[in-house]
Amino acid sequence: MIEYRSIRVGLLGAGSVGSQVARLLLEHSDELAQRVGARLELVGIAVRDTSAKRDAELPAELFTTDAESLILGSDIVIELVGGIEPARGLVLQAIGSGADVVTGNKALLASHGPELFAAAEQVGAQLSYEAAVAGAIPIIRPLRESLAGDRVDRILGIVNGTTNFILDRMDTTGASLEDALATATELGYAEADPTADIGGYDAAQKAAILASLAFHTSVPVEAVHREGITEVSAAQVESARKAGYVVKLLAICERLTDPETGEEGVSARVYPALVPRSHPLAAVHGANNAVFVEASAAGPLMFYGAGAGGVQTASAVLGDLVAIARRRVSGGPGTAESTQAEVPVLDIGRITTRYAITLEVTDEPGVLEQIARIFATHGVSVEQLQQSVSEGSQRATLVIGTHEAKESALAETVAALAQSPVVASVASVLRVEGAV
Repeated sequence: MIEYRSIRVGLLGAGSVGSQVARLLLEHSDELAQRVGARLELVGIAVRDTSAKRDAELPAELFTTDAESLILGSDIVIELVGGIEPARGLVLQAIGSGADVVTGNKALLASHGPELFAAAEQVGAQLSYEAAVAGAIPIIRPLRESLAGDRVDRILGIVNGTTNFILDRMDTTGASLEDALATATELGYAEADPTADIGGYDAAQKAAILASLAFHTSVPVEAVHREGITEVSAAQVESARKAGYVVKLLAICERLTDPETGEEGVSARVYPALVPRSHPLAAVHGANNAVFVEASAAGPLMFYGAGAGGVQTASAVLGDLVAIARRRVSGGPGTAESTQAEVPVLDIGRITTRYAITLEVTDEPGVLEQIARIFATHGVSVEQLQQSVSEGSQRATLVIGTHEAKESALAETVAALAQSPVVASVASVLRVEGAV
């Protein structure tokens, strides 16, 4: 029997993901040792309450409330505490002690990524975070390594399982947002307070991480334009379905060149959008995630799978752990982040996109002419228009699809429409993404 050296692993946090990481480390110890060339010894699990119920049966002697001592006795630290503090301090302490770090903490990376990566690079430590963006889906390592020599032009991602479940249920059953959210909560897809998910905050943090990786520049979460799904109605989803679209909450990261100034920049944004049913992202159902990458040389690539779940996310954590442990066995410093491009992050007003605008207007002669004039005044071209009039009503419904135009011009158009005396209400405004 081969005798392996030991690599000491300290685990911070034993929630739904942490407890599964610990279980898999213990159950697959021999197999992991063969893959790494060293035994991954779980030396402790730091938690706030050692008596709390866990998702897996774990040896009581592993638990401690002394996170700092555990860190100092570990070669690799896995941080699954979540949130900003104390996670930030613990990760910095681990790096400062010479340990490598695996984390799934999207909020921490989106807010303090440059600080943490700089600290790791200074001491030659590795900071890995595959589990931070899309659960079990391998997207960080492909962007960080496989596509490092390519030029990524655009990323379209469904990176929040809760909102995808809600919108998918609205699309397939006709449920309202409130009813779909209630079902998501009952099934455990949504938290008691779902604000981070339905408000788009979770997706915005992930967009910041993806954009920073894809474009080799630092994209702070504050620079990510964010809109959630709280205003999406069953009527919008039904209208989209009839027109051959599905509504998805998208994280979009793309390179932009301003046609007027020639300035190159990047955009990172999150909002609900209409996606053609012919696009691969339209077929992502339930609580699954998917990331669609468009690269200059590699072309279109799609990564699909479970975006959440304790054991699924634990798979991504263990993948990072094995990779780091192998590096420790072979020797050499950690891989530094490539965020030196310093490409400016552009305001959302600089992007070009298409709109689908639904208006309630007065049903009288000359209305279409006035509507068309508003679009022309702001330089936005109408691609298609559908009109319907309910029997006995003095109002008509117009669904207007635009050609691509600058976001700022489209926003000004919508604002002018809302002020027009012939427009009773702007019933719906959705961007159109992913045309194929």
